[in-house]
Amino acid sequence: MARTTAHPTPGRYDIDTGVAELSPDTIAGGWLLTINGAHSSHIHPDDPTALDFEYLRQMAAVIEERHPDTGRLRVLHLGGAACALARHLDHRYPDARQVAVEIDAELARLVREWFDLPRAPKLRIRVGDARQVVESLQPGTRDVVVRDAFTGDRTPRHLTTTQFTERVRDVLTPGGLYLANCGDSRDLAGARAEAATVGAVFAHLALIADAAMFKGRRTGNIVIAGSDTPLEPSATLVRTLLSDPLPAQILSGHRAREFARGEALTDDA
Repeated sequence: MARTTAHPTPGRYDIDTGVAELSPDTIAGGWLLTINGAHSSHIHPDDPTALDFEYLRQMAAVIEERHPDTGRLRVLHLGGAACALARHLDHRYPDARQVAVEIDAELARLVREWFDLPRAPKLRIRVGDARQVVESLQPGTRDVVVRDAFTGDRTPRHLTTTQFTERVRDVLTPGGLYLANCGDSRDLAGARAEAATVGAVFAHLALIADAAMFKGRRTGNIVIAGSDTPLEPSATLVRTLLSDPLPAQILSGHRAREFARGEALTDDA
């Protein structure tokens, strides 16, 4: 299907879950999408490779590490917003098939109107609750699952539990990759609990963030990776993360397990 002409229009928009604001970024360029006051997405219309949020660059680097060839990658995004990572991956993997799950139908409509996103079947935007969608999928049908769903500055709890993570593992192919964006405060309690949860479900665990975040010196994001095959980083991945505008570290093996202190999250807790 041919793409339609996109028309980003700055302003405030009523959506199903509150208010979205689209504004030009006068510093970095492109467009910033804010949902209920929280920065949600950043899009450069003329450059799909550009990822302004550092945690998306980190996720993209891990996916590149796991999938260096341009095969027909099957990716499920839990949390759609403006689909910045999906757009990036479509450019990197032209034969990829992606689904972005977005709970807000009006937001999904607007981002299709604003941005030149890949069309179906390359990128489908499915409206619904991320957990319900995951539970409806057939096992072994996705190579990568990305969780980037937020209400305010936190992920909805039902998308963080052991039961949910087990279902994510079920829909992954053997050796599939789960990437979760965890926003947390300086005490890191949430990130440790989520890391413990992912580590309880997957045989291998890795964590990515800048040093200040790992040391509890700032509020921010930690990328949690889980897989049933090893996640030990190559020298290339380490260099890529360290050379980023916001240099990041990756913890794997026993270092990741040491970080993941505490009890795994469950639906009953």
